[in-house]
Amino acid sequence: MNPRNPRNPRLDSGGGRTIAIKTISLYPIKALDPIVVASARILPSGAFEHDREFALLDAQGNFINGKRNSKVHQIRARYNLQDMRVSLSVGEGTQATFDLDHSASIERWFEAFLGTRVHLQRNTITGFPDDLDSPGPTIIGSATLLEVSSWFGIHDPHESHRRFRANIELETPVPFWEDVLFGPTGTTRTFRIGDIVIEGVNPCQRCVVPTRDPSTGIALPDFQRIFATKREEMLPAWAERSRFNHFYRVAVNTRIPRSEAGKPLHSGDVVAIETLRSAVLPFPQ
Repeated sequence: MNPRNPRNPRLDSGGGRTIAIKTISLYPIKALDPIVVASARILPSGAFEHDREFALLDAQGNFINGKRNSKVHQIRARYNLQDMRVSLSVGEGTQATFDLDHSASIERWFEAFLGTRVHLQRNTITGFPDDLDSPGPTIIGSATLLEVSSWFGIHDPHESHRRFRANIELETPVPFWEDVLFGPTGTTRTFRIGDIVIEGVNPCQRCVVPTRDPSTGIALPDFQRIFATKREEMLPAWAERSRFNHFYRVAVNTRIPRSEAGKPLHSGDVVAIETLRSAVLPFPQ
């Protein structure tokens, strides 16, 4: 048994160790940098307000993102969501600040750097989630980011966070604790964080983006093979193995019922693990 991945980590929601939100990250412009916030409001769609609210599209209507254009990784974005403004730069270059409600000047900035036609599209109802069937926030554990970082000699766990682009990072004691939050194929697993009911759907299938340095776009060699090999080796006993048709998966896709619309989720909110004890999970019985 791997000592960093015990079969029965001691976790509870009472006087012992609790699992709570460490950070909440929103990605106001899909494919660009996140902003860490103290709280986020749930939309009727189940997505976070302002998450992937904007997206860059090319002349054919395809998303412009790191999957299609590695130059996107070089763009730095800083947000003021209260005033709905964004400051853009390339690397350490001079920042240009724009009003997100006025797209024409932003489009010209992207076109000048990317060398292609750009349309900035906005959706305040659902945003532009990667998984339309699971538009809720993606969840990953802090110990998972540390473990994955160690596989590739990444010394800054924030770099791994930017590679995997999850909305919620939980403070967890063991790698892949969050695999507890999904169940067998065709089911969802219901739990709470704070006052919010959440349905865990499946482990998130990853794309080429995590293989690349989030600041430069330079890829680590053999990333997907190494990741999948280590992920299978360390798959915890509480993970539903049938959900892994391959092992290039990490973080949890979710849905949030419409009944939760308008409620806030806060940094520090605790996972209500008692709702999970009916299954064979890493909690004391």
